[in-house]
Amino acid sequence: MRFPRTVPRLARTARAVPPPPAVPGDVLAEASALHVRLGAREVLRGVDVSARAGEVLALVGPNGAGKSTLLGALAADLRPAAGVVRIHGRPAADWPAAELALRRAVLPQSADLSFPFRVEEVVRMGRAPWAGVGRDEDDAAVAGAMAATEVAGFADRPFSALSGGARARAALARVLAQRAPLLLLDEPTAALDLRHQELVLRICRERARAGDAVVVVLHDLGLAAAYAHRVAILCAGRVAAAGPPAEVFTADLLGEVYRQPVEVFPHPGTGAALIAPRRDS
Repeated sequence: MRFPRTVPRLARTARAVPPPPAVPGDVLAEASALHVRLGAREVLRGVDVSARAGEVLALVGPNGAGKSTLLGALAADLRPAAGVVRIHGRPAADWPAAELALRRAVLPQSADLSFPFRVEEVVRMGRAPWAGVGRDEDDAAVAGAMAATEVAGFADRPFSALSGGARARAALARVLAQRAPLLLLDEPTAALDLRHQELVLRICRERARAGDAVVVVLHDLGLAAAYAHRVAILCAGRVAAAGPPAEVFTADLLGEVYRQPVEVFPHPGTGAALIAPRRDS
């Protein structure tokens, strides 16, 4: 598992100050005119996006569109070549590592460990930012996160011995245990079965309902339409469209972005957009 670069030094830093509770609609992270280069390649070109307290923002788009790069920039793990990323209204680079870790939690795509940590130990790593802050809620936070992600039964198992789906949920539990108001999740449903995909997206909605800002990279447009308050569709390093799914998930736009004709029709029960590839037979 590639943990954010801010975690290992937390216990040795000066006393950090937790953020005050956010008001629904507060912008907890934003990118303005963002350009990011990886090596010689410009991956993001002039991106504007914001994550607001009380909302789930889904980043969608084809492979190579820049979704994970944008998430890494919003996490302050990637430096912009131009433009600015702000977290809680302050340039991301200006936050001390310990305070940044109290404000945002990151779930990377990969969930691998080289050491035989037990699942509970992995989840408890999410409490590292609170060391020395004077908050005695570690056990409750860890237990609650493991129960929410349905990994409590695996607490004493080696993390490396779990299936891919169980590892993904344990990694998400670590993020939830961190109790940061900004959650940045990179493809949290990629290794999951149908039940657990729904579970993870319900957790995202619950965290938004509790006042957090959730940014999630998704490939499943149906999940994005059902659970996201807003979506940003990325294509070739730019935002092709942003807004509520019902407004931006159109057959013409999705067909152009994905280079695949699609059909968009309302769910008979909820009215949320259902997207299916158009097939001749």
